[in-house]
Amino acid sequence: MPVTIAQLQKWKQQQKPIAALTASDYAIAKLLDKAGVDMILVGDSLAMVALGYKNTLPITLDDMIRHAQAVGRGVENALLIVDLPFLSYQVSAEEAMRSAGRVFKETDAKGIKLEGGYPEMVETVRRLVQAGMPVMGHVGLTPQSVHRIGYRVQGVTTDAANEIVEQSKALVEAGIFALLLENIPAELATKITELIPVPTIGIGAGQACDGQILVTHDVLGLSDWQPPFARKYADLQGTITEAIKQYCQDVRTKS
Repeated sequence: MPVTIAQLQKWKQQQKPIAALTASDYAIAKLLDKAGVDMILVGDSLAMVALGYKNTLPITLDDMIRHAQAVGRGVENALLIVDLPFLSYQVSAEEAMRSAGRVFKETDAKGIKLEGGYPEMVETVRRLVQAGMPVMGHVGLTPQSVHRIGYRVQGVTTDAANEIVEQSKALVEAGIFALLLENIPAELATKITELIPVPTIGIGAGQACDGQILVTHDVLGLSDWQPPFARKYADLQGTITEAIKQYCQDVRTKS
């Protein structure tokens, strides 16, 4: 049966861990869904792993929608969530409404995710939720702010940790259905998970979160760079390279 947002809430209460991964194309999405992944995120990380950019900033809303459409064709049961890309929602709540509306109208997304928990973003989340759009929050390391904060662990100092806690509480009050915690100390993620009533999904945030997500390319060993918190479950880069070498050899020897 298809996973719903209501089920995620129930699973938090039941302490049933939520397994989530990213997808950017039909073939991978279909495999993830068949394997039983609970949530599939069309993340803006596809800017790097699928489109070859150095960070997530260049990807457009049209790019995200096109990839989300492909992913949606391969998903039957997993809950499909789509990232809003950089500058498609930060300028104003009205622009966020238009961007999110396009995602819901043009794809099979059941929710959207956006980064940040500062007051203006909290108000944007509130507006989206009031308009009937399910929103997933994202605090800690927010990749769309890479030029300001870099790719380092967030919430290390007491003040920084307290700020992330307050942002989390404010986003919950605004109506998010889940919260992604990225690259923060495990102790801080544990505190937030125990504090808020919605599921927390961790990426580099320790094992106490209600669920975990990784970039699928990292899990399968397809990335050129592996985050220190990402466990590699296969080395498909090596497997594919050897397979293609063998194919080329067979062609050249006419075998």
